[in-house]
Amino acid sequence: MVMQRMPFKYLILIFGVLFASCEKGLQDINVNPNESEVINPEFLLSSVLINTAYDYQKEAYFDEPASAGRYITMVRNEGNDKFDWGPQSWDSYYSKLSSNREMMDLAKKLNVPQYVSVGKILEAFNFAYVTDLFGDIPYSEALLLKNQTLAHPKYDPQQTIYPALLQTLKEANNELATITDKVDATADVMYKGEPLNWRKFANSLRLRMLLRISKNYPTAFTEMQEILNDKSKYPIFESNADNAEIIYQGAVAANSWPGSPQGSSFDEFDKRKPSKEIVDALLQRNDPRLKVWIARVDSLKEWTTDPNPYVGVPNAIPAPYDYNGGKFHISRLSSLFSSTKGDMLKASMLTYAEVCFILAECVQAGKVTVPGKTAESLYYDGIHANMKFYGVDQAAIDAGYFNQASVKYNGTLEQLIGQKWIAGFLKGAEAWFDNRRTGLPKFVLGPMSSTTVLPKRYIYPTGERDTNEEQYQKALTVFGADKQTTLMWYLK
Repeated sequence: MVMQRMPFKYLILIFGVLFASCEKGLQDINVNPNESEVINPEFLLSSVLINTAYDYQKEAYFDEPASAGRYITMVRNEGNDKFDWGPQSWDSYYSKLSSNREMMDLAKKLNVPQYVSVGKILEAFNFAYVTDLFGDIPYSEALLLKNQTLAHPKYDPQQTIYPALLQTLKEANNELATITDKVDATADVMYKGEPLNWRKFANSLRLRMLLRISKNYPTAFTEMQEILNDKSKYPIFESNADNAEIIYQGAVAANSWPGSPQGSSFDEFDKRKPSKEIVDALLQRNDPRLKVWIARVDSLKEWTTDPNPYVGVPNAIPAPYDYNGGKFHISRLSSLFSSTKGDMLKASMLTYAEVCFILAECVQAGKVTVPGKTAESLYYDGIHANMKFYGVDQAAIDAGYFNQASVKYNGTLEQLIGQKWIAGFLKGAEAWFDNRRTGLPKFVLGPMSSTTVLPKRYIYPTGERDTNEEQYQKALTVFGADKQTTLMWYLK
């Protein structure tokens, strides 16, 4: 059952009001003239934005998307690698959506429409992620518990959800182009209140979503072209400065990079090794990002399989902790990923590099045109942008990286998606989603995999069968079996 959850601070406020009613004689002396008695939308915006970015990033490193995207191999608790996933909870996603809707409703009452428009972008991002993971989901009735006491929301088909979200993003862009007031800069920890940046995020997110559904959405490329034809009306990401990402403060566990001892524990960090597939891809290309992301093995002696100083672990193999002779002969992630914060550690939702690869794919396929750009130039723009983020762009140029046969643009989708996959290292679920859509990169499942194909989706939460059984069963008659291998609408 999808329910709205009341934020903890609201509970505090309610209990405070109840206490005050009992202590009527103390009301006058307990009023603080400097403290607002109304929860302002900027506080909710900050919370929703941070939680959205941090949770999305954590899943890209700690959870199923990291294994499905072949970035991480678990050497203990290997269920993710074996695709033995089982039902997945969506409570955290709907909790953020509920708080975001609360912020939007409050903003409407207070007549601060800029918060509604930004809220629309966050709502589209979060709903898109949930339907990308599960397929058909509660959408139109999902957040009506509070206002309409609707506790058993229906599941909407993905083919109606996606167009609605695309329209929501378009509306947000158009609204932010005309609204003169900005959201509070201190509340907006991503863009400091600048509406142009939020518009770029909205339109770049539309590009991602349109490509994702393009197989079964006839106007996908027409809508993409509309965006690309008018950058003043539909601005998109133009550099890394536009990236939709948030820094980690590193002060406490809640605002630290999830792989750091403060953000989790060294035990959690050490059970996650770089996958053999990403390490080998970097080695084969003499890629300078290798040394930024991957640590050298502790010993070059007594290895059993791989003599390289950088050794990734294959996914879904027996006893992965013993691979190549054990822990001294396999790589950890670099010390960057055991830090609490850093310029190269950000909670990332969408990057300029990804947008370059999206456009390169569409131009290469002859579906759209980008003024002043070719598929080749966009392909190189994507690689350069990612390398600049990690401070190795000039080193790559000096080493002749782009002159290698494996890197030099050849017009194939396999090469393009391969570079997009590398650039997306630990930056979201896009590697998994791209593989579902294109079959690329050609990942190796591993001998211990519980399935013969990469999972196509998450299984619905167990709670839905317990508390929303009728709507759950109705959904399956339309969607299909509740299995990891069932294809959602845009993959059919």
